[in-house]
Amino acid sequence: MEQETEIDVMIADASHEEYVDIILQTIEDAAQVRGTGIAKRTHDYVTQKMKEGKVVIALAGDEFAGFSYIESWGNKQYVTTSGLIVHPKFRGTGTAKRIKEVTFQLARLRWPKAKIFSLTSGAAVMKMNTELGYVPVTFADLTDDEAFWRGCEGCINHDVLERTGRKYCICTAMMWDPKAPQHQHKSEKINQTDAAVHHS
Repeated sequence: MEQETEIDVMIADASHEEYVDIILQTIEDAAQVRGTGIAKRTHDYVTQKMKEGKVVIALAGDEFAGFSYIESWGNKQYVTTSGLIVHPKFRGTGTAKRIKEVTFQLARLRWPKAKIFSLTSGAAVMKMNTELGYVPVTFADLTDDEAFWRGCEGCINHDVLERTGRKYCICTAMMWDPKAPQHQHKSEKINQTDAAVHHS
């Protein structure tokens, strides 16, 4: 039996730009297979996020395994963890959960007072969000930052969002609020892991 390749999950930087094309292709392929909406991102957009230290990438040696990124909205009152994808070859390895945990910790490190939210139509992501302490919320609870909502325009289900005046869509909105009582102890735990995230 072949030894499994170790997968490293890390915060990307400009040196990881060579992986941007395969990231975008993997996202596009997944959107077609699922038939659900995944907002499209450009090469320049993802490269810029890498330079800003907002991208988490998973690599098996030099091979691309997974990706996600974070972004702040509404004057840094909200943060999204977005674009979570794992290459088909590495699905079922727990990589998605590891990426999700690192993006969550990175968001807490960069913007400790921000509410973190996620829009997803995938049951696996909902489960991971729940394990991290996210709760389902209405779209009205999310940021009113127009720049965020413009990101939904490339989605196949955008007409649903528009038709309902941004009240509903195919995606489920989930949020982690640092001010919620059940998250106070978790905030302290996250702070203890800041150094590890920062240097990984």
